[in-house]
Amino acid sequence: MTDASAPAPRRPGEQALATLGLAAPALSPADASAHAFPDGGLWRTEIPSVEGPESLAEVLKESARLDVPIHRISQGSGVWMLSDADITEMVDACASRDIELCLFTGPRGTWDIGGSTRTDSGGAGLRARGHDALAGCVEDALRATGLGVKCLLVADEGVLWTLHQLRARGVLPADTTLKVSALIGPVNPASYAVFEHLGADSVNIPSDLALAHFTEIRRVSRAPMDLYIEAPDDLGGYIRMYEAAELIRRGAPIYLKFGLSKSPGIYPFGAQLRETALSSARERVRRGRLVLDLLGRHGADGGMSPLGSRLPGPLNRFSLTDDKD
Repeated sequence: MTDASAPAPRRPGEQALATLGLAAPALSPADASAHAFPDGGLWRTEIPSVEGPESLAEVLKESARLDVPIHRISQGSGVWMLSDADITEMVDACASRDIELCLFTGPRGTWDIGGSTRTDSGGAGLRARGHDALAGCVEDALRATGLGVKCLLVADEGVLWTLHQLRARGVLPADTTLKVSALIGPVNPASYAVFEHLGADSVNIPSDLALAHFTEIRRVSRAPMDLYIEAPDDLGGYIRMYEAAELIRRGAPIYLKFGLSKSPGIYPFGAQLRETALSSARERVRRGRLVLDLLGRHGADGGMSPLGSRLPGPLNRFSLTDDKD
């Protein structure tokens, strides 16, 4: 939680620029988010693209060495690319550090036989094509939560709504959290609110949204944002380290995701990509340290959620109809 008695964070270069008559316009309080996590924190951290137990071990080792706090670890290849033993090892390792583990659910359009995703338009993108793909995502969700995974990553609105209904009915554990992938992330306040109402507990937004867009979203929704401070190349390769404090101010509650540009893709992960996965896992942690150091230098590192925090608090949902009605 932010200390009200602490001095206001300074903006990058502001004192030197002011001496030249180049001071930036004053920040408007109206742009700031009025929301926070239920623990009072404004931001949490996430290390994405951690594709298996070996990569996870590297992340945990490096985060201890560099003193990088981690609230969430996420994986991108999918539950179906991990054995039960892999998942159990990852669950236990994250539990030992009180970190939330998030695994991606099932079949997605970019990997199936549909040709439209390979056209210039991209077709339906990551979405689950047909009943069988939807069923595969549900199967992944049931398997993962049965092995102790508490967070599921989804890339389809129908999958999200289905898993939310199963959670409400007790088929999935009530404390399961559902996270929307950056590859279908909303780009306006109305679509963001729809994802919240469909059951999302955090929503990846594209890393190229303007600062004003963050404020617009926060005026209609308090669902936590997930944001790549550094995005992988297939999401644009944007690096927004110097904006981190302002992104927190406007976007809270927000997960700061430490991605990695200029790095080969590793989805779906296998042993042929081992060295790339391990080296990029370590570098993502280092990138996180750089962001945290920058926030610290500017006096903007306050307001982090306590480690171990994972739930989003009350959110707005569409009503769930009883099939007996």
